[in-house]
Amino acid sequence: MESEVPLPQQVEGLRSDFAQALSALKSDPASTIKDVEDLRVRFTGKKSQIQSLMGGLKSLEGKDRAEAGKTLNLLKRDFENELKAVREEVEARQQAAELAGEWVDVTLDIDPRTRGGLHPLSVIQYQIEDVFTSMGFQILDGPHIETEYFNFEALNTPADHPARDLQDTFYFEDGNVLRTHTSSIQIRGMKRLEPPFKIIGPGKVFRCEKVDASHEATFHQLEGMMVDRDIKVAHLSYFLKELLSQVYRREIEIRLRPGFFPFVEPGFELDIACLICEGKGCKVCKSLGWVELLGCGMVHPNVLRHGGIDPDEWSGFAFGMGLDRLVMSRYGIDDIRLIHSADLRFFRQFI
Repeated sequence: MESEVPLPQQVEGLRSDFAQALSALKSDPASTIKDVEDLRVRFTGKKSQIQSLMGGLKSLEGKDRAEAGKTLNLLKRDFENELKAVREEVEARQQAAELAGEWVDVTLDIDPRTRGGLHPLSVIQYQIEDVFTSMGFQILDGPHIETEYFNFEALNTPADHPARDLQDTFYFEDGNVLRTHTSSIQIRGMKRLEPPFKIIGPGKVFRCEKVDASHEATFHQLEGMMVDRDIKVAHLSYFLKELLSQVYRREIEIRLRPGFFPFVEPGFELDIACLICEGKGCKVCKSLGWVELLGCGMVHPNVLRHGGIDPDEWSGFAFGMGLDRLVMSRYGIDDIRLIHSADLRFFRQFI
């Protein structure tokens, strides 16, 4: 060994220095894992005095080298064991402090901060989806931007039909349109599925409408269709009555009246007694006492053919309803513009 100080004295000096440093670290309540690591590097790291002494062992003779090496290894092991124990103490102390800071008294009142919730449209849509999936219906989707074929032609809507005019439909320069109804989902479904099947298609639709208390340019619909053998109006009536009883959770007064839709024959308009004014007349029902809820009917043979289905073998019913009006009726909302607003004061009542 190159040092003039005998090895035993150097070892004792290291033990004393280590004991003092370790005692100071343990008595400091603010000590951290980093402090323990710094101490480890100082006394057992690559540049520590122990490593320096080990590097000088090569100058010793065989027996002396072995004894000195054993002494230094034991010293290093003792340091490492004591540091490990202190490290565990510091970690436990830090964990206890973190737990104390994060402790929550579950008996206290709930957090007063405002929490989010589902939009009333989403609530109604999910409820309707649950009703129909429980009856074996599949949920389909389709694009907002449609071709004229899927939005009009395949639904038996001729080129001269008023619904295809610019004042009713949003057209793109390439001839595509923002879908004016979710009925296009039916066509896509028929082309993909083999009968018999039952499907619904909820989604957002777009029309050139004058915005008022009961009309919006962007609103939501839910389309439904069932195709099987020998389907009749009675099947349509059953499913719609079941739906309305589930949505409104009570008996609803309805009426069916003849209506024309290019994609069904015969077609019907289904109205419900206005739930805002109880049939007395208000701005929502335009003082009629009734609110038009949905159009429905038996699927037109031409529509079945466009879907690749033989109308001589299969028949079906279809319906489409406005989800926004369902929401208005369900929650007593008298202006559809509130549903599409960004007024948090309005939406907080549904949380």
